Amino acid sequence: MKKRGIGTRRSLIGLVAGLSLIAAACGSDDSSSDQAASSDDPVSSETAEPSGADSTSAGDESADESAGDQPSGPVAQRIVSLSPTHTEMLFAIGAGDQVIAVDSFSNYPAEVLELPNELSAFEPNVEAIASFEPDLVVIGGDFTGLGAQLDELGIAWWDGPAAVTLDDTYSQIEQLGVQTGRVGEAAELVLSMQTEIDTIVAATPAALEPLSFYHELDPTLYSADSTTFIGEIYALVGLRNIADQTEGNSGGFPQLNAEFVVSADPDLIFLADTKCCGESGETVASRDGWAAMVAVQNDNVIEMDDDIASRWGPRVVEYLAAVAAAIENVKVPA
Repeated sequence: MKKRGIGTRRSLIGLVAGLSLIAAACGSDDSSSDQAASSDDPVSSETAEPSGADSTSAGDESADESAGDQPSGPVAQRIVSLSPTHTEMLFAIGAGDQVIAVDSFSNYPAEVLELPNELSAFEPNVEAIASFEPDLVVIGGDFTGLGAQLDELGIAWWDGPAAVTLDDTYSQIEQLGVQTGRVGEAAELVLSMQTEIDTIVAATPAALEPLSFYHELDPTLYSADSTTFIGEIYALVGLRNIADQTEGNSGGFPQLNAEFVVSADPDLIFLADTKCCGESGETVASRDGWAAMVAVQNDNVIEMDDDIASRWGPRVVEYLAAVAAAIENVKVPA
């Protein structure tokens, strides 16, 4: 398990926010060539570009087919994944045996660690990628122009930018099912996720008044509002996001300040910076003025898994279950 330094974490969040602003200003045009490729998360811990749209490289006749159709072209058998989220998707739909190399952040499931994993998703080296002789490269946001470089080499690629909604996640799983010849398995996975999420939401107790929460991406107080993928997850169970009160266009990832968070006094604090930055209930309580906050006083600071929090793949169900458990066990003042 590789740990990310706080400096890397900050730069990733800044990149995501910047790309989000560009996307908001320019709209969401989908570029489409033929077949596939990429990276991922903060926000996926390596998130790149918050958009559910995908693009594919030239040569992929299956790119425009519906998820329910079998691909008309060759099925990818030598896949290089430069996106932790999509690596998880590929293994979840049973295409793990078709993956030959992954990026340095791909660490789940355990079998992934047995694959070559030294490739960079953020500064991709097209020669290093090509050395694996892939017939498909999977990207999680083509923010470096890698797709064009792969086109020059005649290597097919598929791009699944960071999801904005759960529907984006389902769509990407289905599209990867087409690319890998795993259409049925992808459909089963989507149905399973939808069923589990519906079950969790139905079983989560509704508060008389919505509980408020603060989602922390890193110790510099970057957060995520309700326009983001992770924000939608919290909204499913009726939580109120304090980051929604911020002004200006932050691309969905505002940087809050300590005074704002303390004055908002959320009922729950979710830490998505436990692995990268070593944050915990104890470190939060030691911050100036935070010990008096309701969430800290009532032991409602929840330490989440950074990776699951930042990836929009199959394990989002686990994340929602953890949020629901926190709500069920919440302690509030008498």
